This record gives sequence, C-alpha cells and structure tokens, in this order.
Amino acid sequence: MSHDEDHIASTKEKLVRMANQIATFFHSKPREEGIAGVAEHINKFWEPRMRRQFFELLDGDAEDFDELVIAASPKIKRPQTPQQADASLGYVRPAETVGATPRK
Repeated sequence: MSHDEDHIASTKEKLVRMANQIATFFHSKPREEGIAGVAEHINKFWEPRMRRQFFELLDGDAEDFDELVIAASPKIKRPQTPQQADASLGYVRPAETVGATPRK
C-alpha cells in the first residue's frame, strides 16, 4: 500500500472513529435528543470537506458507523460538491481544451 493509500485509509478510519465517539457520548441521552445532538455536533464542528467524506463513507458502506450516527445522518447538512459551490457563486470553470498546448 502506498503512502497516499495509507493516508486515505487512516483518514476514513479517523472520521468513522470520531463520529462514533460523538455517538457514544450521546447514547447517555434519550434517543431523539441523542440523534439531534450527533447531528448538531457534526454540523457545527465538522468542515464541509469532512462532512463530504463522511457522506461518501456512509453512502458506500455504513456498517462501521454506530447506529446513532446512521440515525442522525438525515439531519446532517450534506455539503455541496465543489462544482455546486462554484455554480452557486456564479463561477463557471473554463472548459479544458482537448489537445491544447500549455502556456509558458
């Protein structure tokens, strides 16, 4: 496994672990309060890139996540893709020209 693959795997493991740690804390609360607490914490403290990776993991295979995290996921803000964020600001990325010679 390359260094990049190690980093990707460790980042995924860290996100799962962090989400599950949040859920562990909120298991001490009534269920609905716990669900709301997990979602609120992630919405408040996780930057959009982290939430985007979280949803990629959750959409791919949710089995490593605590059930409270899964239950809270509909209340977690799903971040825009970079393209959606650009479009919402009126920015359109220039299309890459096929076969174009790079500028010097």
